[in-house]
Amino acid sequence: MNDAPQTPAREIDKKTLINEQIFRFSEEVRCVGTDGTQYGVIPTRQAIAIARDLGLELVLISPDAKPPVAKVMDFGKYKYEQEKRAKEAKKKQKLVEVKEIKLTAKIAQNDLNYKVKHAIEFLEDGKHVKFRVFLKGREMANPAVGFAVLEVVTKMVDEYAQIEKDPFIDGRFVSMHTIPKKKKG
Repeated sequence: MNDAPQTPAREIDKKTLINEQIFRFSEEVRCVGTDGTQYGVIPTRQAIAIARDLGLELVLISPDAKPPVAKVMDFGKYKYEQEKRAKEAKKKQKLVEVKEIKLTAKIAQNDLNYKVKHAIEFLEDGKHVKFRVFLKGREMANPAVGFAVLEVVTKMVDEYAQIEKDPFIDGRFVSMHTIPKKKKG
C-alpha cells in the first residue's frame, strides 16, 4: 500500500515539505483546501495536481498524522505568516538576566556584607542572582562550610529574594539561585 520511504519526523521539523517533496515522504495524504474544503485521503500526485490547478502549492502540515495532512495554500504567504508569528512571540519573551556573586568559604563579614549589598541591588532591579561559594583544597572534603556561608547569605537577602533553588554542590562550588520577591501593590 504505502511503499514510499518514511522520513523521521525530526527531519521534517527542519523545513516544511511542499509538492514533490511530500511524495517522497508519503504516497497518500489527507488533503485540505485553502477554504477548508475536505478532499479526503487521496494519492499525493492527485493532491499536487489539485494545488497546481488552483495555482497554489501543496504543503505538508501534520507529518505525524496517519495519513499525513497536507493543505493546498500559497506557500510564500504561509512562510511570511509563520515568520511574523515567530517575531511576535520573540517580542513577548522576557529575557531574564542572571548575575553571579562569587564567595569563598572563609569570607570576612565585611566582604560578605559588601557582596550581599550588590546582590540586593541586582534583586531590586529584577535580576536573578546566583551565589557560588568556591571550595579550595581540603574544603572540598567538607562542603558544609559552603552551605553555612549560603545560610548566612539567605538570612541577609531574605526580605529581597526568595530561594529558587536550594543550595547544591556543583563541582568545586556550592551554589544557590535566588529570584526577586514579588512587589506588593
